[in-house]
Amino acid sequence: MIEDLTAVHEEIRALAAERDAVLLAHNYQRPEVQDVADFVGDSLGLARQAAATDAAVIVFAGVHFMAETAAILSPDKTVLLPEPRAGCPMADMITAEQARAFKAAHPGLPLVTYVNSSAAVKAETDVCCTSANATDVVRSLGADRVLFAPDRNLGAWVASQVPEVEVTVWDGCCPIHDAVTPAQVEEARAAHPGALVLTHPECRPEVNALADAVLSTSGMLRYAAETDAAELIVVTEEGLLHGLSKAAPGVTFHHIAPRMLCPNMKLTTIEKVRDALRDLRGAVEVPEETRARALGAVERMVAIG
Repeated sequence: MIEDLTAVHEEIRALAAERDAVLLAHNYQRPEVQDVADFVGDSLGLARQAAATDAAVIVFAGVHFMAETAAILSPDKTVLLPEPRAGCPMADMITAEQARAFKAAHPGLPLVTYVNSSAAVKAETDVCCTSANATDVVRSLGADRVLFAPDRNLGAWVASQVPEVEVTVWDGCCPIHDAVTPAQVEEARAAHPGALVLTHPECRPEVNALADAVLSTSGMLRYAAETDAAELIVVTEEGLLHGLSKAAPGVTFHHIAPRMLCPNMKLTTIEKVRDALRDLRGAVEVPEETRARALGAVERMVAIG
């Protein structure tokens, strides 16, 4: 049960001013967390905000790898993750040791790593990417062959968009997006025959093949704001629907069934955001050796696309 939401929001804003803090929230966060944030966005947009902020404290309403990325980019800032248990199963699907072995098995090939990965894995990486700029990142390398980790589905999407490059993928995935089936998309389209379908590149190739557009969350927000369609079926984590309804209030949005819910994203509550600010709780730090090795790969990601 949320406390008086207006009062909690006011308390958070007052604490943020007192702490010289900026509050960043991912598009999948709870609506009341998004509504109090200074910036709401996808991983790329939030990384850019973390790199550019003058604030002394960054409160990251998201999951652990996002706070780590902020710490890599802003070592002089205090980075707080309101819920330390908020992890990412995909990020856990590859370790630094496995990344080194992946490269060793394919000598000379650059490793492109999705931002949904640990700082230790980023330290083994040539360049990071997000779903918003993955194709641009791969093209920027000018290579005929690349390695891509840890998301096989995003890697497959990149390969379909950049056919001149051979993409060898690691066998990882987002369990939420990977669980979506073509039948679920077809059922949603049958229930809403006039709606266009937007899918996320973390979905399986056979699901993305049914989409009218395959987009990152920021891409979905832009698409919704610009489309002439009256209805959209949105195949990504349900938290995005809050931002979509703000970006395009005249559009009707539908989800697939069952709804897509990331339990890690939903661990962060408005009270935990307040408590993190009040007590400076949940600091995320990256060892300097790891941070220094990961920095170049993350900075290149931020600069591209």
